[in-house]
Amino acid sequence: MAQYQVTIDGEILQQLFVRDDGLARLVEQVINQILEAQVTEQLKAERYERTEERQGYRNGHRPRLLKTRVGELNLQVPRVRRGSFSTDLFERYQRSEQALLLAMVEMVVNGVSTRKVRAIVEELCGTEFSRSTVSELCKGLDAIVQEWNDRDLSGGRYPFLLVDAIVIRVRKGGRIRLCSDRG
Repeated sequence: MAQYQVTIDGEILQQLFVRDDGLARLVEQVINQILEAQVTEQLKAERYERTEERQGYRNGHRPRLLKTRVGELNLQVPRVRRGSFSTDLFERYQRSEQALLLAMVEMVVNGVSTRKVRAIVEELCGTEFSRSTVSELCKGLDAIVQEWNDRDLSGGRYPFLLVDAIVIRVRKGGRIRLCSDRG
């Protein structure tokens, strides 16, 4: 595991508990410094350093908005000429933190509507997601739920069977409806 030395701006540190986005600005500053350290590591040369081992050249930055649990981070992802830069902090086209997306899906699994999920995430994280984005995330669950419902139970012995009736909301045909049976 690589070790990085990070410098924190005193102004950001002072506003850590004063501003609503203080933690997000701190995390943003740390991640930007880590990205710079990673590009230096991959290129095998510091900025403006000329060496035989050099793997490419810096070519500016591209802005990247990443939605996280602490808020929106405005990252400056380094660009590289004659080579490529990749980081393990986030995927290439990832726009939202994976843990945040999983938390949103978990809320829907527990019966929270997509509108309420959107409102909760906006309130807690200061990050907006459309209802359609939440719905798209949940479509991936449909195949897993269908596989669970269709599994074969005839192969094993079950010492007891508990039966309980419950009315739940299910997704059918792209809409959420009340359902009291599998039909």
